[in-house]
Amino acid sequence: MTSVEIGMLGLVGLLTLIMLRMPVGVVMILVGGVGYSIIAGITPAQSVLANYPFQHASSYSLSVIPLFVLMGQLAVQSGISRDLFAATYAWIGSFRGGLASATVASSAGFAALSGSSVASAATMGSVALPEMDRYKYDTALATGTVAAGGTLGILIPPSTGFILYALLTEESIGQLFMAGVIPGIMLALLFILVIWVQTKYRPELGPPGPKSNWRWKWVSLLRASPMLLIVTLVIGGIYAGAFTPNEAAGIGAFLTLIAALLKRTMGWRDFMITILETVKISGMVLFVVIGAYLFNPFLGLTRIPGELGIFLGSLDIPPMVIFLCVLASLIVLGTFLEGLAILVMAIPIVFPIIVGLGYDPIWFGVMVVVTLEMGLISPPLGVIVFVVRGVATSVLKRDVPLATVFKGILPFWLAMFVLMMLLLIFPELVLYLPNQMYN
Repeated sequence: MTSVEIGMLGLVGLLTLIMLRMPVGVVMILVGGVGYSIIAGITPAQSVLANYPFQHASSYSLSVIPLFVLMGQLAVQSGISRDLFAATYAWIGSFRGGLASATVASSAGFAALSGSSVASAATMGSVALPEMDRYKYDTALATGTVAAGGTLGILIPPSTGFILYALLTEESIGQLFMAGVIPGIMLALLFILVIWVQTKYRPELGPPGPKSNWRWKWVSLLRASPMLLIVTLVIGGIYAGAFTPNEAAGIGAFLTLIAALLKRTMGWRDFMITILETVKISGMVLFVVIGAYLFNPFLGLTRIPGELGIFLGSLDIPPMVIFLCVLASLIVLGTFLEGLAILVMAIPIVFPIIVGLGYDPIWFGVMVVVTLEMGLISPPLGVIVFVVRGVATSVLKRDVPLATVFKGILPFWLAMFVLMMLLLIFPELVLYLPNQMYN
């Protein structure tokens, strides 16, 4: 049996075990270790399994993950995320569909602190869904808005998706963060446009909320200002080259802790929950990263990426067709696999091919993250859909069918597709800010 055939069997085994809901990190370590042993022998495999986990887990670049996760957890437990929703609610909640639009705007702001789509959806869902239900919003629109807004967590920096992509491809985390700013803002605006169109032609879907007086508008904005200042400092500092993404994460986490302490809304129990959640989420992500680092040597021995690149290069097919096929494959994978699993499984294979075709790796990273966003809300898995459905059932005190959430998601999924086409036609929307960092 050739190394390529062993590699194909390994990929089939990897996909099968992930579909059986085994943890991604465990599957990659298992398949990578067994496959490496078969091709290179037991002794070399033992050396890789013994040395790689510590070698990569102790990498300074990985410290950015727990620090940004800590920022998000501090924002949740201290109520900073609620302040952001209150501010957007006060300014635009009185318009038709305003509560839904406020949810999208709040999700975009919270994404800039948490970097997690699941955390954004769960947090904003618990805050926004009761308010939208109170003003008789259509359940499909309400849950669809929360689920779509949650996906912004993987696109607007800081993003665990960008961090993992950077680690797998050895690209710049800072450049990827900057590349996600304009597409993230565009997607948030497209979501708000979707809400406006739906409520314009069917006003009963999103009745206007109560009007806030000017005093409350400015008070709510003042309360949300610490978070806005932290986000501006973190992202602006990276863009200006004042500090690295790791330094930005440390500064952001420290300032968020100070803001949380000054609010005096986070007790000792809340602080312990923050630490435990940070450890749990960071451990999960880092375990996936270690699994990827153990799987990649096996993939390299199989020569699958190189052989696939040679095969595609021999075909008389335009590079753009190959690129679109790769994106389509990632969207299909996203309908039944979790986003991080797709990244660690697909990027080592397709990245050399895409770069070999002459496409910019930073631009490709953003396109990949947008496809992962689409997968997060696509049936039958749609991880965020299940999260929102659980939150909605809990806070609304009634069963919310999955079909209702998926119905509400469809217009937002189409907005993501529109964004992808715009980024495909105008790559400069992605590359402008990263290019400016080095000019």
